[in-house]
Amino acid sequence: MATPLSLDILGIGNAILDVQARTEDQFLALHGMTKGSMALIDAEAADRIYAAMGPGVESSGGSVANSCAVAAGLGAKVGFLGKVADDALGATFRHDITAVGVHFPTPPLVGGAPTARCMILVSPDGQRTMNTFLGACVTFGEGDLDQDSIAAAMVVYLEGYLFDPPAAQAAFRRAARMARAAGRRVAISLSDPFCVGRHRAAFREFVRNEADILFANEAEVLALYEVASFEEAAALAAKDTAFAALTRSEKGSVVIEGTTHVTVPAVPTTVVDSTGAGDAYAAGFLAALTRGKPVGECGRWGSICASEVISHFGARPQADLKALIGI
Repeated sequence: MATPLSLDILGIGNAILDVQARTEDQFLALHGMTKGSMALIDAEAADRIYAAMGPGVESSGGSVANSCAVAAGLGAKVGFLGKVADDALGATFRHDITAVGVHFPTPPLVGGAPTARCMILVSPDGQRTMNTFLGACVTFGEGDLDQDSIAAAMVVYLEGYLFDPPAAQAAFRRAARMARAAGRRVAISLSDPFCVGRHRAAFREFVRNEADILFANEAEVLALYEVASFEEAAALAAKDTAFAALTRSEKGSVVIEGTTHVTVPAVPTTVVDSTGAGDAYAAGFLAALTRGKPVGECGRWGSICASEVISHFGARPQADLKALIGI
């Protein structure tokens, strides 16, 4: 049966409603949070933190879902697979992500856990600390894979956080096999250094044998290879995958394709909220790559997108990214 759509990018990840609020370092310490990290929490902790935090802004989120939304804003044809519940938060997520032009065919979970939510606390220095209740996310499994969407996408982009729930990890691996069988590229984001630490061997095997494109920040790639030098980690990544896009905050990024290493400078800005920086970078990179741009230009698009997102509160762009990039 012929697929009814053609996609540049299909993201597969946790469907999470983000609740973002400003906070002080004292609040993080009071609640035992590690600044700048992502912690998985249960429903009781989610309710407690939500009640204690200040006023927040709610939007569809999750790492790859954010990338999908940004890429759609750049004109890419984008789809997303992830699980929400048949509840009010799930309806909010679905409306929000489809309103920005992302195809979202995954049916909701009925009669189970509620829609996932992530409390994102932004410190005065722009660092974000995330507390995530996965809820319905963890029920995403192989049966939720939309084969037509996978076959239709030039790149299938997988979220590293999916390594945590066993059912989702199985779906993750099957999606990669389906994509490769259809002749598609497979991209993976490492998502978080603590997540890498929990699944290091599995990540290394996946990057080496399944992935065509690796996205990671400096802390994540160092955690993956258990080395102290970024240069050493980059060299190891170059051996394991065809493309690697490694971000280094204000130092910019290094994009690797075979023996070609391109350093892409960061776009200067004032950091207000670092939430979604890596997600926006990946969105820009993939939107350019699926248009046939060279890797250095892909990195430039990613750098511009990341810079815009961190210049204000929230993980979605507020400026016209097309104008900033010049497309």
